[in-house]
Amino acid sequence: MDGSGFDGGSDRSGSHEGDTGSGSGSREGDTGSDAPTHGPADPDINDLLAKLDALSDTVDEGHEREKVRQTISLVERMPGSSAFTTRITKYTSRDMAEAFVGSVLFALPLLVEGGVFEIATWFAAVTPGGVPVFLLAHVGFVLVMTAGLLYFADFRQIEISHPILGVVPRRYAGTLLVSLVTSAFMLSLWGRLHEGDPTALERVSRVAVVWSAAAFGAGLGDILPGESQGADLSEIDLDFD
Repeated sequence: MDGSGFDGGSDRSGSHEGDTGSGSGSREGDTGSDAPTHGPADPDINDLLAKLDALSDTVDEGHEREKVRQTISLVERMPGSSAFTTRITKYTSRDMAEAFVGSVLFALPLLVEGGVFEIATWFAAVTPGGVPVFLLAHVGFVLVMTAGLLYFADFRQIEISHPILGVVPRRYAGTLLVSLVTSAFMLSLWGRLHEGDPTALERVSRVAVVWSAAAFGAGLGDILPGESQGADLSEIDLDFD
């Protein structure tokens, strides 16, 4: 009887110890779950986009990055996301069409201006050592102006993905190319490129003068409407490696 009672007391004691241990573990788990998490007190969609952007920089596999980009694109289209109207991630054929329209609108006034001829003559006349310094400076101005308009003027937050040769953003190259071709085409179409029998350098200068306005119009025509629908041209491999 005494032994049996002793054993039973021992069992109950062990049971209480086990319950105590279990309770302690549960309380520790509760403490861990109640611990505050890092992040803003009132997160919104833009905070989620920031986290996804950070995640896209950490994944290694191509298919994983693509999944993250698809998720970002989905979140950006959700109501309440300011990125829906301010952020551009894709570069599509529709963007190129919008750039063409902007180029035409800004180039048209110059096609009837005689000042284009005068500026072109000046560019072709000032060639110390055979180098058209003012023409080259003008081209540099167009390149810098277009980059500033697209990426620094803060009209839209433009994401650069898959740059050509790892350096040149595709939207930047597309804007410059579309506006340049549009300028040369319209000058030829309206008979302004060869009028007055200009030299080759003067013809190039005429195109460059109109190009400055066309490039500005192309940039605005592309980014002001926001992100366009369609296939992303950034996925096309132009690295030539």
